[in-house]
Amino acid sequence: MSIMLNAENVWFRYSQEGDWALKDISLQVEKGEFVAVLGSNGCGKSTLAKLFNAILLPEKGDIIVEGINTKEEEKLLDIRQKVGMVFQNPDNQIVATVVEEDVAFALENMGVPPREIRTRIDEAMQSAGIYKHREKGPHQLSGGQKQRVAIAGIIAMRPDCIVLDEPTAMLDPYGREAVINTVKKLNKEYGITVVLITHYMTEAAQADRIVVMTKGKIEKMGTPKEIFSQVEYMQSLALDVPQTSALAYEINKHGFNLSTEAISIDECAAQLYKFLEE
Repeated sequence: MSIMLNAENVWFRYSQEGDWALKDISLQVEKGEFVAVLGSNGCGKSTLAKLFNAILLPEKGDIIVEGINTKEEEKLLDIRQKVGMVFQNPDNQIVATVVEEDVAFALENMGVPPREIRTRIDEAMQSAGIYKHREKGPHQLSGGQKQRVAIAGIIAMRPDCIVLDEPTAMLDPYGREAVINTVKKLNKEYGITVVLITHYMTEAAQADRIVVMTKGKIEKMGTPKEIFSQVEYMQSLALDVPQTSALAYEINKHGFNLSTEAISIDECAAQLYKFLEE
C-alpha cells in the first residue's frame, strides 16, 4: 500500500530553551489504515498530531504527507486538504450559527462552486450522521452531535486522512460511541486514513495498529492484541488495557491460563464460557 503519512527522524520543541517534545520520531501510516496513538499526558501525542496537519513544523527531520514535505509553505493548502484535523473541543471548530452553514464554511473559503458545495455538505452530514440536524443551531446539539458536525466539516473537504486529537475526551459514553462509530465508518466504507489520539483503550482496541508513546518517543507498535496482551508492560507506562484483558490477567494470578489477547467482549465471553465448561 502507499504511504499516507511519513515522519522521518522528527524532533520538535516549543522553544529553543525548552525540552524536546518529540525525540527522533519515525513513523509511517499507510493509506486506508486506522492507527491509534496512546500515551500518558505530556508524551507528545498531540504534538505529533499537529505536525501531521502542518499546524506545527519539525525542528529537525521531516513530515511527508502523500509525497509533500510540510515545510513547503506554498503547499500548505494542499496538505490541509489532504489531512483534516478534529480537536478535543468541538466548540473551537464550529464557527457558524446553523449546522449546514458550518459544514459549508471551509468549502466557501476554498472557492468550491455553490452547486458542488450543496452536494458535498449533504453527503458529509449524512456520512457523519447529523443530516437531520442540518437546520439547527450548534447550541441546540449535544457534545457528541457537535463533534460529528466538526467531523462533517472535515469530510466535506474530502481529505484522504483525518487526524483526531482526543475527540471524545469531553463526551459521555453514548457520545463517545457515536463519534467512534462515525470514524470507523469513514475508515472502512470510504477508505479514509485515520489517526486517532485517545486515552480510551476501548477506542484504541478498534484500530488496525496501535502506537504507544512515552516521553516524546515511540515506545512500541503493534496490533491491539499484541499491545494489550502485555498488561504488566502497559501498567508500567501508567496506561490501562481493555477491561477484558485486565480480567483475564487478574484471573491468571490465581493459577489459570486465559489469553489476555481476548480484547473484545464477545472474545472474552467465549473464552470464559469455554473455561467454565472445562
